[in-house]
Amino acid sequence: MAEKTEHLILGILAHVDAGKTTMAESMLYHSGTIKKPGRVDHKNAFLDTFEMERSRGITIFSKQARMNWKGRQYTLLDTPGHVDFSAEMERTLQILDYAILVISAPDGVQGHDMTLWKLLRRYQIPVFLFINKMDMPGMDRTKILKELQKYLDSGCIDFSDAVKRKEEIEEELAMCSEELMLEYLERQEIRQEIVKRAIRKREVFPCYFGSALKLLGVEKFLDGIHNMAELPMYPQQFGARVFKISRDAQGNRLTHMKITGGRLRVKQILESSSLEEKEKLDQIRLYSGAACQMTDEVQAGEVCAVTGLQKSLAGMGYGFETEAEAPVLEPVLSYQILLPEGSDVHGTFLKLCQLEEEEPQLHMVWDERTQEISAKVMGEVQIEVLKNLIYERFQMEVEFGAGSITYKETIAAPVEGVGHFEPLRHYAEVHLLLEPLERGSGLQFDTDCSEDLLDKNWQRLIMTHLEERKHPGVLTGSEITDMRITLIAGKAHLKHTEGGDFRQATYRAIRQGLKMADSLLLEPVYQFRLEIPMENVGRAMTDLNKMNGVFQSPELDGEMAVLNGSAPVACMRDYHKEVTAYSRGRGHLFCTLKGYEVCHNQEEVINQIGYDAEADLENPTGSIFCAHGAGFLVPWDQVYDYMHMEGSLCQKKESAEEEELPARATSAIYAASRGWGDDSELEEIFNRTYGGGSGERIGWRRKKTAENGARTVSASTVTISQKDPEKEYLLVDGYNIIFAIPQLKELANLNIDSARDKLMDLLCNYQGYRKNTLILVYDAYKVEGGLGSVEKYHNIYVVYTKEAETADQYIEKTVHEIGKKYHVTVATSDALEQKIIWGAGADRMSAKGLWEEMQQVREEIKEQYLEKSGKGGQKLFHNLDEELAEYLEDIRLGRKVIEGDSGK
Repeated sequence: MAEKTEHLILGILAHVDAGKTTMAESMLYHSGTIKKPGRVDHKNAFLDTFEMERSRGITIFSKQARMNWKGRQYTLLDTPGHVDFSAEMERTLQILDYAILVISAPDGVQGHDMTLWKLLRRYQIPVFLFINKMDMPGMDRTKILKELQKYLDSGCIDFSDAVKRKEEIEEELAMCSEELMLEYLERQEIRQEIVKRAIRKREVFPCYFGSALKLLGVEKFLDGIHNMAELPMYPQQFGARVFKISRDAQGNRLTHMKITGGRLRVKQILESSSLEEKEKLDQIRLYSGAACQMTDEVQAGEVCAVTGLQKSLAGMGYGFETEAEAPVLEPVLSYQILLPEGSDVHGTFLKLCQLEEEEPQLHMVWDERTQEISAKVMGEVQIEVLKNLIYERFQMEVEFGAGSITYKETIAAPVEGVGHFEPLRHYAEVHLLLEPLERGSGLQFDTDCSEDLLDKNWQRLIMTHLEERKHPGVLTGSEITDMRITLIAGKAHLKHTEGGDFRQATYRAIRQGLKMADSLLLEPVYQFRLEIPMENVGRAMTDLNKMNGVFQSPELDGEMAVLNGSAPVACMRDYHKEVTAYSRGRGHLFCTLKGYEVCHNQEEVINQIGYDAEADLENPTGSIFCAHGAGFLVPWDQVYDYMHMEGSLCQKKESAEEEELPARATSAIYAASRGWGDDSELEEIFNRTYGGGSGERIGWRRKKTAENGARTVSASTVTISQKDPEKEYLLVDGYNIIFAIPQLKELANLNIDSARDKLMDLLCNYQGYRKNTLILVYDAYKVEGGLGSVEKYHNIYVVYTKEAETADQYIEKTVHEIGKKYHVTVATSDALEQKIIWGAGADRMSAKGLWEEMQQVREEIKEQYLEKSGKGGQKLFHNLDEELAEYLEDIRLGRKVIEGDSGK
């Protein structure tokens, strides 16, 4: 259920020097909030509470004042008018019910006024206009109104003399919308509630004329707002929107917010979708100028400041409110902050980050390579203000270096990025799909990963790591933008994965994807309107062409020509000075930030910045894999060959069957490893199975084979020596095999012990024929207090792992211990385990491959040793050579002792 509140939040906006603060003072005076209106030039304005504002005569920080007009409560928010502080103004727009746009009559509609109008349209805020300074000589109301209708909106209508001009105003209103037209045709008049609704829907924009300094027309303006502004409805459910962070004189952190639903009470615990933790507020303050009063409760529709919140940020929502959209206006210049000699650089950076909380667009950046601090700034005026603010807050005098353009980066086509982090006892792998979006889209994050593949908690953690920072590109190290990043796959280890592992894997996946992609450098672009005398059109068009500008044909406006278009900020930074010079002061250049587009001189900028992505140790492009008990770095261009999960854009299928070697290939690899085939045959098997080439082996990349048989690898300093052909080990993951073979799985569903015994008997027969050392490993890690055991079962070894040790871990450890000296094969269909033991230098055999091997052995025994006995009733071992017959007889009688490491 919604409820109406007798409270409105008004924001007052204007281009600098339009008289905005004077207008606010006049409104507060007429409402009785202040006894005497202050003046900017007298440095006693009620809302200019900071010394810097009074000394400079401009509004730097948004402030609020509470006032009452004819029984209705208003909160008036005064916003900065200077373009350098536009970001502060834009954050305030998110909480306004109505906006007051002050236009200077002598100056007319300025470029910044059009920027403000676009922002008001973006945030869908209804507007009342006050045309100020009408007391100046030569002011023509009709001419100014036509200018407003031309450059802002045709719905701008003069409401100053609403009683005298009632019929005329209604005729003009009827042209603003279909609803108003029907109302006028049916009734020959338009009801006030219909007009109020049209204003709320931004179809009509009431205009009032007067002089704030002379207190002319201000009362009529206040009456107009009172009569024509609708009171908003708010839900009973709690919600709040943060629009500003500041600190009081005592250094207390203040969170300024609008209550958008329900009520806010002291000591209330607040929850935000942007934060994992809840926070409790301590105080609620209602500010009016520099003064404030404490209160225990605030209702919906009001603005307040609270203490106690340490993690709140501008744009954040509490309760049912979600995070606000990213601001449109942002700095396009970056400046190095020069600290006094001997300063604690790291400590200073942390202090300056407090300013970033209050002004998020500053974006303080610490460059580890150069040990420098930089900040994004809108212009020279903001630099001076920042210098003064840093001195007042931290007693430190700083300087700003030369400004540089802030670039961004994106990609031209979709790509899959893979990040793997696996030093010893750590494990995480992340696959991200990076897709380009339209210009101005920013970064969007999504997940398309099955919870069967990766638990939901790990997925949420990965999404947090994607959103928690600005990710650098690989061309210049600039922030990436205009792309969708989707989590498509990931893998964790049951025992070894920690939260920090996925942070590393996520960051590396983004960087690896960017290196694989066709990256594009983006530069900021101005949208301009150039008004110049007709005789200067040729010069202007020549200049714009040189500046790589794109513009429309000139439009004629009396003796002036107008050029509309866009051009790179880097080319137009100081062009307004040239326009003033060659037009003898008659020309005007209005520039607004259009957004980012592909850089016109990408190669030149990249070479000038000289960024080396692979040398950026803070943002690595490669991944960490593990082999022989140690982690090793794999360069970004080789990560696809090492990753443990198949990629979707790497032309590899995510199928368990693809992880299994065909039985014939398994047999051939086994034979080759025993010396039954040469190395070229083994290489051919690798190529057929994995599609490899150029001597590359999955897991290790071989450079060459030395004369002594040693094999060197590029991914680490490990040397794999030639194995002892006399020792063959086969490690079998017991339960994995049982549940991967239908015949054994069916038996296990009836009785797991029977399935276990059946596998052991089959492997005894298999080992007797292959003559290897066979170790069968069963998981017993869930047995509380289990110490593990190694048992002899006929001619094989059966291992039951100890508590908290899985079969995978035991097998990995065993491979590392004996794999350097002996030929080791591991039988398992666990895809991750296959990758790990393959990288460790062992051969792998799938469950299906092992089962077919055992069936093949059975057939060979039957064919070679049983069927050869013929029909003469000969005994089992009659046709065997003496040595093999004795060997099999020992097995039959249980006398044969298997050679090998009895401790395994």
